[in-house]
Amino acid sequence: MDVPEIQYETHDFSAILRKDSRFDPRAYDFVLQVVNEASEAAKGQVSGHDLLCWFRDIALDAYGPLAYTVLNDWGVHSCEDVGDIVYSLYNAKLIGKSDTDSPDDFIGGFDFREEFLGPYEA
Repeated sequence: MDVPEIQYETHDFSAILRKDSRFDPRAYDFVLQVVNEASEAAKGQVSGHDLLCWFRDIALDAYGPLAYTVLNDWGVHSCEDVGDIVYSLYNAKLIGKSDTDSPDDFIGGFDFREEFLGPYEA
């Protein structure tokens, strides 16, 4: 089985962490990698919904049945948390956004427990 290679903490997130320390630096790094991969594949801007789908798929590919545990360990418990991380990255000028993007795009995206544990429950 091929396991995706993920490198963590390729950026300095200390400025973000001083403002919001709810999430592990690895969560910021992971979401940044997801944004970059999704944007590259789409050849441009990605909607909040599409970004959540990329996030889910990459997390499941990378961590399989441990995805839920890993994300929770990093402090990421919901789609809203992913949105908070995205906007922290935006405010730190690490990513861009369009005028129509909003933190509300991440509200109620999907149920973490169902998406990350459901595929592995018998």
